[in-house]
Amino acid sequence: MADSIFDSTVGGLQAAMNFRLMNQNVIASNIANADTPGYKAQKMEFEDALRDAMQISGRLQMEGSDPEHYIKAEPGHIDPEIYDNPNGQVHLDGNTVDRNVEQVDLAANQMQYDSAAEMLRRKLALMRYAITEGGGGR
Repeated sequence: MADSIFDSTVGGLQAAMNFRLMNQNVIASNIANADTPGYKAQKMEFEDALRDAMQISGRLQMEGSDPEHYIKAEPGHIDPEIYDNPNGQVHLDGNTVDRNVEQVDLAANQMQYDSAAEMLRRKLALMRYAITEGGGGR
């Protein structure tokens, strides 16, 4: 595990944003293929992939002899599972894309990406504030 000046929060937000981008591409592909006969809508397993990337299974394990020591979790490289959406309604042409559902998913995913980006921006602003000693070193 490489040491970093950033804590696991920054790494987790980075992983979340990367997975949200991948999910955005999956959803956009579904919308683009809404009129393609036989196309099966895809879905991405986001939460499990993020948990795996952060190497978190339930609770963090203790490390060392002091109860205040925790394992430093940094995101690893994980490829999320992308699979055919089992909830897709099959149309007469064999296509399972519901354009309305996909557009709602696209908007929700975008909002979650924006939220992660804003949290990352605020985390970095706090670090910048600390580095400049509370703004007094300007």
